Amino acid sequence: MNTFAAVDLGASSGRVMVGRVGPGSLELAQAHRFANEPVRVGGTLHWDILGLYRGILEGLRLAGPVDAIGIDAWAVDYGLLDETGALLGNPVHYRDSRTDGVPGRVAAALGEDKLYALTGLQRQPFNTIYQLIAAAGTPQLAAAERLLLIPDLIAYWLTGELGAEFTNASTTQLLDLRSGEWAGELMASLGIRPGLFPRLRRPGTVIGPVLSAVGVGTPDVIAVGSHDTASAVVGVPAAGPDFAYISCGTWSLVGVELAAPVLSEASRLANFTNEGGVDGTVRYLRNVMGLWPLQECLREWGSPDLPALLREAAALPAFRAVVDLDDPVFLPPGDMVGRLTAASGRAFTGPAEIVRCIVDSLALAHRRAVRQAQELSGRHVDAVHIVGGGARNELLCQLTADACGLPVLAGPVEATALGNVLVQARATGAVGGDLSALRALLRQTQQIVRYEPRGDPAAWQTVERRLEA
Repeated sequence: MNTFAAVDLGASSGRVMVGRVGPGSLELAQAHRFANEPVRVGGTLHWDILGLYRGILEGLRLAGPVDAIGIDAWAVDYGLLDETGALLGNPVHYRDSRTDGVPGRVAAALGEDKLYALTGLQRQPFNTIYQLIAAAGTPQLAAAERLLLIPDLIAYWLTGELGAEFTNASTTQLLDLRSGEWAGELMASLGIRPGLFPRLRRPGTVIGPVLSAVGVGTPDVIAVGSHDTASAVVGVPAAGPDFAYISCGTWSLVGVELAAPVLSEASRLANFTNEGGVDGTVRYLRNVMGLWPLQECLREWGSPDLPALLREAAALPAFRAVVDLDDPVFLPPGDMVGRLTAASGRAFTGPAEIVRCIVDSLALAHRRAVRQAQELSGRHVDAVHIVGGGARNELLCQLTADACGLPVLAGPVEATALGNVLVQARATGAVGGDLSALRALLRQTQQIVRYEPRGDPAAWQTVERRLEA
């Protein structure tokens, strides 16, 4: 058995997972979990990156001796380094309001169709391109010599090696998706210095050994699919190519795995994105708001018993209230109950009704994204795989099956960490084969729950039309 540490940073918590891999065997255990609590200073929302790094180091010590380490995290956010390699300030959180109005200015200057044809990315207000334009003229950006996305920053602190892992770089909207290289001309046209960006590296590349001064041993750090969704898609236990995936947590990333990007005008207008995947694949997907509204409501309510709330919600009639979870009004933190109430036009009688509204609305958003992914890509889908924390939500999984009219295969919950471990294991020779072989090992070793569609899909179509109207 070979042992690997998967550092997995999410929007609300981070953890270090330990994977053990052998012939026909794949085991995963948690070494350490720690909170990820953003901090607002001077009106700007920041990540506590040093607190996260402390949690990572503690987790790696608790993990014990490992053969390698892989790091994945959320996309788009970054740290800036000065000429000595020192961090110039805490990274800004993607939910900060500094990019308000910036995407419209960029679209007016460049043409949104041209930007999509080059980068293949959907328009999201927090994309790195817009963050950098919002930061133009600040002392930090003027003093910066290098920009590192969050997983690359952690890898730099562990190894001293600079680089930019491809799958996460593809989310910046600063990468030429056809050439697979940084879009230097685009950067220059927007006043962004191309020299800020380090060389690209692919998943499976050995970054280097951990520095002895770090104090957690000296295993190699290996570039995995460092965008957490890229690792999660590796962790989808699909038996063939005709599947849709939903990596469901704070966000729902809904899409299909392709060999080439879809850069049509219809794709752009549908706000679908083409992100880099492991082994040269393309993650053709749409960002859906995911469980963020539910998480915010639970926080407002003082963290009540979620399983009990879901049971109450399941007993309520469907479609009493639905909202468009893709509405940007739901993006910021705070007063989520008030915003859901206003958007639904309904006076909710209690938390269970609000939970039912969120879950019905999310299943409806899943239905729309799965259908559009098939139409726009030409890829037929036989089943939908839900991985991540949302795979635990039985009500959401069943309603997604009902809404899509397709079987839903839920699990593994830890798909991101498993995908991280599998790429490390292959890079070190502990396992071999392509993505199909890695997924076969997942099917052999991980628990998967199947949900068959129930009821009349036409009812969902009626609600969808009502919402669109």
